[in-house]
Amino acid sequence: MQLLAACALFLAAPALSSPLPPSQQPIGDVDFKIPTVHESAVMARRILRLSPIGTLSTNLPSSDPHAHEFPIGLPDYIGDCDPKYPGAPTVLAMNIATTFRNVAAGSEISVSLRYEPPADAERKFSVASLPRFALITKLEDIPAEEVASGDVVKCFTKYHPDAKWWLPGNRIHTSRWARLVVTGVYWVGGFGDRAYIGWIPVQEWNSVTEAEIEALRLPGEKQ
Repeated sequence: MQLLAACALFLAAPALSSPLPPSQQPIGDVDFKIPTVHESAVMARRILRLSPIGTLSTNLPSSDPHAHEFPIGLPDYIGDCDPKYPGAPTVLAMNIATTFRNVAAGSEISVSLRYEPPADAERKFSVASLPRFALITKLEDIPAEEVASGDVVKCFTKYHPDAKWWLPGNRIHTSRWARLVVTGVYWVGGFGDRAYIGWIPVQEWNSVTEAEIEALRLPGEKQ
């Protein structure tokens, strides 16, 4: 698909469907078109699909004697596994883990992701030129009736085979299935004259189709 190939290669793309700040208009190359907000949303959803790890950021409780109320970001397992809310990262919430203790104490939660090209990519890419983004989210338990089908467990353990040791009901730690419901998306697509930088509306995030995710190839991905 020409539109998706344009996103993947950060080259010519269709005319912008959403306005961009003047500081983000292309410099020098008049034929170059910065990816649209929707194209950026497709890229973000592709990155989520490929990402087994996200950085979950929460605030430490006010009772913490060392860094109370400061944000702390910790990597954790995620998976694009939610059949009811596509695009809401699935997590195996461990009650003992710092992140989920902070949420239980009243903290908000966000997840940050970045694209990492495959190790066998034909060329190397500057980290600064590659997409990264943050999802503003709400942690919500996945009801037992949704888990009962087995789809969430099958998907998540495909991302993380070792997670089978911590599934709900294990004898080590109390855990539960939860989703990070997306309420905001802040996107940095790369350099400002080559990529969109700014908020992606939630409706754009939710409107991305499975066909768009599967058709897109990011820089360094093989066709």
